[in-house]
Amino acid sequence: MAPLLLQLAVLGAALAAVALILISFVAFITATEMPHLHRHEDEKFFLNARVQREALPSIRDSPTKQLSVVVPSYNEEKRLPVMMDEALGYLEERQKQDPTFTYEVIVVDDGSKDETSKVAFKYCQKYGSDKVRVITLVKNRGKGGAIRMGVFSSRGEKILMADADGATKFPDIEKLEKGLNDLQPWPDQMAIACGSRAHLEKQSIAQRSYFRTLLMYGFHFLVWFLCVKGIRDTQCGFKLLTREAASRTFSSLHIERWAFDVELLYIAQFFKIPIAEIAVNWTEIEGSKLVPFWSWLQMGKDLLLIRLRYLTGAWRLEQTRKVN
Repeated sequence: MAPLLLQLAVLGAALAAVALILISFVAFITATEMPHLHRHEDEKFFLNARVQREALPSIRDSPTKQLSVVVPSYNEEKRLPVMMDEALGYLEERQKQDPTFTYEVIVVDDGSKDETSKVAFKYCQKYGSDKVRVITLVKNRGKGGAIRMGVFSSRGEKILMADADGATKFPDIEKLEKGLNDLQPWPDQMAIACGSRAHLEKQSIAQRSYFRTLLMYGFHFLVWFLCVKGIRDTQCGFKLLTREAASRTFSSLHIERWAFDVELLYIAQFFKIPIAEIAVNWTEIEGSKLVPFWSWLQMGKDLLLIRLRYLTGAWRLEQTRKVN
């Protein structure tokens, strides 16, 4: 009996090794280059409050604002106003208290089929195009791709990623700012503060089915095992980056859809960019684009491909990369 069990164990190990080699080979030969950073001609401009086209700036330019807020939006005509009202209300009050504080909000319409751009543009007309800009992408790129387009068009010394659903309370940016400052001195002026919902995990488990809880734990394990160590919640859409950290990480990003956050932090850890994880207030908002099983399956596949493609050298991280 013992020899048979030993033979089965050896066979199982051999099959696992062969499977890993095959998966690695497939990951290598199917690896695509980084999504092309070149913009469509229409994506090089935004409409100002007078409905005139103006050229967008570049992340390579010197910053002229203290804060840029990038809001990726796909079919968000209903949820966007609540988020924008809260964000702009906070930012305007902060500027009133401190006239030296400057900001901009960049709404990136990720190829929406509804009136997202039109809804966002109303805020541009109300607050002016120096404070609110709308970038309408010609086709859907995915959340990571939309954020990257906004980041590359930003003017801020610091850049905040914020979801259009308003699930995170906007004043929590002050917590991220403190977390970022606590990381100083920043190497090469690079640092990242990630909003986190990890402290709400027990509460969320009580409200979820066993199946969704199992998927969540499985995803967290894969993130830790394959890509990112030391960050309990990689997926919260509330992240604050210094301009230099945003330029370095987004210039190296391959994944444009749901798992882009994981690759972003993988890149940051590769470059030894300091990362702070900060607890924030968060409320689940109806209308999520994430489909529980299939989205988790897609993200799990992306995590495995991220790890294997970097390990096999199909994807490489370079110190700098030109942004068009």
